[in-house]
Amino acid sequence: MERFHVSATGHSLNYLPEYIAQRHGFFKEQGLNVTVTVPKPWDLVLDELASNAANAALGGIWVPSMYRDRVTSYTTFAQVSNRSPLALIKRGSAKGFKLSELEGRTVLMKSGNGASVGLFFKMLLRENGIDPNSVHYVQDLDGIMLGKLFQGGMGDYFFVDNVTARVMAEKNPSVSVVMEMVKDGDEIPWSVYYHQTKDMNPAVLDAQARFCAGLAKGMDWLLEHDAETFRDELAEIFPAVPVHILVDLTNAYRKNSMWTTPKVTVKGFERWQRGIVSGSLIKKPFVYDALVNSEPWEATQSAESKLARGTRVMHKD
Repeated sequence: MERFHVSATGHSLNYLPEYIAQRHGFFKEQGLNVTVTVPKPWDLVLDELASNAANAALGGIWVPSMYRDRVTSYTTFAQVSNRSPLALIKRGSAKGFKLSELEGRTVLMKSGNGASVGLFFKMLLRENGIDPNSVHYVQDLDGIMLGKLFQGGMGDYFFVDNVTARVMAEKNPSVSVVMEMVKDGDEIPWSVYYHQTKDMNPAVLDAQARFCAGLAKGMDWLLEHDAETFRDELAEIFPAVPVHILVDLTNAYRKNSMWTTPKVTVKGFERWQRGIVSGSLIKKPFVYDALVNSEPWEATQSAESKLARGTRVMHKD
């Protein structure tokens, strides 16, 4: 069994296909023993790649984007999340909410785990015709701290991960979830797997292809099973979260294309590049092939096609 180590920037519900693939033996079917670490601080994932302790880092594609041609080149070979797992909370009722009401208001946004939260939110405002400069931000503090401050009276809105948003709204009747990005935020390669470009070789690509095959099976399994049928497993993976919230949100993710295939879409990639440019992390968008290699995923599709053709021939005989 070949070891395939993932250094992840967090432990999140939107990573669920990987956890399912690992727990259900889908990676082992591909000859891979997948292991995971979540180093603190999160950017140590890059050190684990550099030392060859990890076969892949799991996080935002904005990191390979801003590092390209400056520090180290990374190549993305798969995605696990096709939507952003964030949500917007406001004080009071969600009834009649419009994004335009944020103008002149203060939004709290966590930033302890990278730049993606602020980048995405400001991109969303621009896409909806709202000048991000018309909104005030508090975004240099830890998410837990901001959550306490928001409930204590700081700011008008809180942009945070969807699990936290639902838990907070359930416990605190004075706040409401007004937007969930899985439904309202459109397609984006939120969480991707990447590797140092200089270390690419046929053996690495083969392992990545097998990882993609296992990950895809995890996605397919999730899409085929209502979350209510594996609520006990969700409770084991995320013991600190009320299981009914996990079930409801997992089904929302299933319904709204959080999980599709491991392939990064061109549409989502190009959209996120525009957001990363607007956030001044890069000067101009990269073309898809500069940062993404879909060869490992395509190899799994070619293998499945050959298997299907062979099965049809056998049935014919």
